[in-house]
Amino acid sequence: MLSSQMTDAMPEEKDDKTIIFEYLKGDQKALEFLVKKYLNHIYSFIYKNVGDPEAAEDITQEVFVRVWKNIRKFDLNKDFKPWIFQIAKNASIDYLRKRKTIPFSRFENSQGQNMLTETLADNGPGILERLNTKTEFEKAIVGLSEKDKNLIQLRHSQGMSFKEIAQKMNSSINTIKSRYRRTIKNMQKKATK
Repeated sequence: MLSSQMTDAMPEEKDDKTIIFEYLKGDQKALEFLVKKYLNHIYSFIYKNVGDPEAAEDITQEVFVRVWKNIRKFDLNKDFKPWIFQIAKNASIDYLRKRKTIPFSRFENSQGQNMLTETLADNGPGILERLNTKTEFEKAIVGLSEKDKNLIQLRHSQGMSFKEIAQKMNSSINTIKSRYRRTIKNMQKKATK
């Protein structure tokens, strides 16, 4: 099982960005430390989503392969944790789509919140996907209130979940989702004018 494969202690004094920076400078061990730090968390997250221990191991391995392939593209100004969990979420959804059956309840966390519902609530970012540069993004959010700008930036620039944003903004998750959808609709209307 994955949880017992790597037991070496991770140097606690190093944060993710430092470890990534060391890897990018050529320290191969740094990536091993990062894998050790997140391996059990990613496996548990994926297992909760797919419900199959063998598949969860395969998907977890795929997640770390994707991390390894894309680590040079990672923006060191952002947090690593939301990035790797987004990769894990996407890999879980990809696996379930290939299986053709998606047990909706598998996406619920211990509080009964459904990860898939949160993903589906994000149905309006078509406008944001079309923005190729930081300048285009900044133009798109001109005219938004500071709260709405912050919400869009947290969601799309920092990759935070609605739950994380709700906690950060000291608001309910439903309020954040509603504000997000309303903001995206306003941005789309403005773009079509």
